[in-house]
Amino acid sequence: MEFQEVVRRRRMVRRYDPDRPVPPEVLDLVLRTAIRAPSAGFSQGWDFLVLAEPQERQVFWGATTDPDTEPDSWLTGLMSAPVLIVCLSDKGTYLRRYAEPDKGWTDQDEARWPVPYWDVDTGMAALLMLLTGVDEGLGGLFFGVPPEYHEDVLEAFAIPHDRSIVGVVALGYAAADRRSPSLRRGRREVSEVAHRGRFGTPWQPRD
Repeated sequence: MEFQEVVRRRRMVRRYDPDRPVPPEVLDLVLRTAIRAPSAGFSQGWDFLVLAEPQERQVFWGATTDPDTEPDSWLTGLMSAPVLIVCLSDKGTYLRRYAEPDKGWTDQDEARWPVPYWDVDTGMAALLMLLTGVDEGLGGLFFGVPPEYHEDVLEAFAIPHDRSIVGVVALGYAAADRRSPSLRRGRREVSEVAHRGRFGTPWQPRD
């Protein structure tokens, strides 16, 4: 599938066919593509916790939901995903990388980073997972974990506490579902978000 077609077909899928597992070779391709994402200083400060077994996903949902609250339709649909990939960033890897001789920031001062590239780069890797999944006929969704549950997830899966949860990629074969009501907002046009040469000058293609 051409890249432009993959991007066009990209949409967030919130409900999956629980009886169609993701083929192992496809999941392996998704992960091998993810590690091709760009990273500052080629630091590659990311880890991906793959939950492809029912009992593993059950532990995740147990750590991230309130057992006394009935899941809504959104969460019920998401719980049907046969694969969850928890995307973790490692800030320390970046701070140490940029203290190496070819970078020279020996103090490892986090203030040198006005943007947390460890999270940005991990997000780019997640996007490559989603695009690869679509290319292979899957549906996907990137979602966040409420902050009050982060510690529970780290503990449940023995994740080192120097890792941060950036988000989770859900993958599987899409099931019938209603379109998100948020789509009624419409997509902003390129001319609304792209500026040519100076902020406020709308982008217009040139012949």
